[in-house]
Amino acid sequence: MGIHDEHRQRRRRLFQENGLEVFADHEVLELLLFYAIPRKDTNPIAHRLMEHFGSLDRVLSATAEELCQVEGVGPSAALLITLLPHISRRAALQSMEREVILNSVEAMGRYCLTLAGSGREEAFYLICLDAKGKVLSRHRLGEGPSGVSVNLRKVAEIALRSNAYAVVLTHNHPSGMALPSREDLLATQQIQQLLQNMGVILLDHIITADGDFVSLAENGSIPRR
Repeated sequence: MGIHDEHRQRRRRLFQENGLEVFADHEVLELLLFYAIPRKDTNPIAHRLMEHFGSLDRVLSATAEELCQVEGVGPSAALLITLLPHISRRAALQSMEREVILNSVEAMGRYCLTLAGSGREEAFYLICLDAKGKVLSRHRLGEGPSGVSVNLRKVAEIALRSNAYAVVLTHNHPSGMALPSREDLLATQQIQQLLQNMGVILLDHIITADGDFVSLAENGSIPRR
């Protein structure tokens, strides 16, 4: 057994006995990288990642291309790191869907913030609800670096397939401002008219940005008919 193997065993044992609370941020990355870089000291790589990005959360929100710019980080390590926030977000959403009823602006906002995560591109989602506000399904309608064009036919198909009583729309603004654009308002009106013709209620359109959200229903941008 080599010196690196002994070190890795001690680190794993420390985590099993104490959790992550006793680890510094770079040591968390070092432990994670054990599983992508099997025969190399990952401590210097973890330090370089922290120095390059500045914090653990920025490492975990970086793209694979950005991670691979750091010496010692290859495609396998980059994939493992970028996979973590996606797994965490999916687990958080599933937990919320079991326990939370989306029957208030605050509940919708929290759910949509979790759904948006720390995405670098704008992503547009349709969330289908039953009459009590329980999530029946959620679908990403599209994503892009500078806006999303929503297919109205797809919206109708999803709402019908999910047997939705009501829906919530949400998308993020990677620019950091949660204020609705003219295009956002127009798309909301078109989707509301479509759903109204189908007997489905558009409860809200939540725009998220930088940990904050704006409700178009709350600010009067979604007319009640």
